Amino acid sequence: MSMLNPIILSGFADESAENKQAEQQFAAMAAAGLQHYSIRFIDVGGGIKNAMALTKAELKTVVKLQANYGLSVATLGSPIGKVKLLDVDDGTSNKFIPFKNYLAKEVKHACDVANTLGTKLLRGFSFYHPMGTDPADHLNQVSDQLGAIAEVCAAEGLVFGLEVEANLVGQTGKLLAKIHRQVKNSSLVLIFDGANLVCQGMTPDEVFAEYLAMKPGLGWLHIKDYRHSSATQRMQHVDETSLKNFVPADLGDTGHEAILRDLVNELPKIEKRMKKLGAPGVIFDLEPHVKGGGQFGGFSGPDGFGVALRGLCRLLDYTGIPYHLTDFDDILKRRD
Repeated sequence: MSMLNPIILSGFADESAENKQAEQQFAAMAAAGLQHYSIRFIDVGGGIKNAMALTKAELKTVVKLQANYGLSVATLGSPIGKVKLLDVDDGTSNKFIPFKNYLAKEVKHACDVANTLGTKLLRGFSFYHPMGTDPADHLNQVSDQLGAIAEVCAAEGLVFGLEVEANLVGQTGKLLAKIHRQVKNSSLVLIFDGANLVCQGMTPDEVFAEYLAMKPGLGWLHIKDYRHSSATQRMQHVDETSLKNFVPADLGDTGHEAILRDLVNELPKIEKRMKKLGAPGVIFDLEPHVKGGGQFGGFSGPDGFGVALRGLCRLLDYTGIPYHLTDFDDILKRRD
C-alpha cells in the first residue's frame, strides 16, 4: 500500500461542455468523479465569458452552483501574463498593457476573483517577448514583473503558478527555472505541461530534462499530451492555431510515465510546500484539448474528457501515485 497521500485530481471544466454552460460543466466534472475543477471560460447566463470578466452576481452564482455539485475550485485559469512584454509591433495580435496599469487592475482583479471563488491558486504566464528575439534576453525584465505579481498575490493570500508554454519568455522548463530563481518568492511556483513542450518539437528525453529543471519550483501539473505526426525539429515560434495532435497523457510524446515515476519521490516535498501556501495538496489538472486547442483554451467534450481522465488514471495506477474519485462514502456524506 502506498504511503503517499492522494494527489488532487482536477480539470478545466470548460473543456467538457460545448456551450460552456455552468451546469453542463459541473455535471460533467461530478459525473467523472472529480471534486475539484479549474475555471476558465463559463456561461452563467450572460453568455460565455472568461472567469475574469464575470460580474459579482455571476461569481456568486458559480459559488452556489459548484457547491450543489460537490465541487471546489482548484485553480483560477486566468490569462495573466499573456500580454506583450514590450510595446513592439512584431506581427502578432497580442496586446500590450503598461505594466503599472496591468498590475493595479488586471492582476488585482484576478486576485479578487480567485478569493471570491475560494481558490488559493492563480494560473498565469510569463509574457510574450517580441517575436524573433531571444527569450533569454528578456529574463531580467520578466523576473521583475513576475516578482511584482507574486508580491500582490502573496499579499492577497494567493499563489501564482507560472505555466510553461510556447512563444512566451518562459517557453521552456530551463527558462522558467531561471525566472523562479531570480524572483525568489515562495508565492511563485511553476506549472509543468508536457504538451506545451512537445508541440515545440521536443523529444521525450528533452521534455524530461525540462521537467527536471522545473522540479525545484514545481507547484502543480497540467495534464495533456501531444503526438508528432512526423519527424520533429525544434521550433522557435509555434503557430498555436495549427496545433491538431493533442492526445491523452498515456498516448503522447511527453513521456509521462517516466516523469510520474520520478515524481513519486518528490510528491511529499511538493505537497508540504503547497499545503503551507494554502493549497489542498498537489494538483494534477486535466486540460486535454483532445478535440482541439489553441492560444487561450481548448475543447474535449464530455466523452473526450472522460477518455483523457481514464488515460491519466491508468498512468497513476501504473506508477503507484494514489488519487481519489468520488465514491459512495462521499455521496453518503452529502446525503446527511
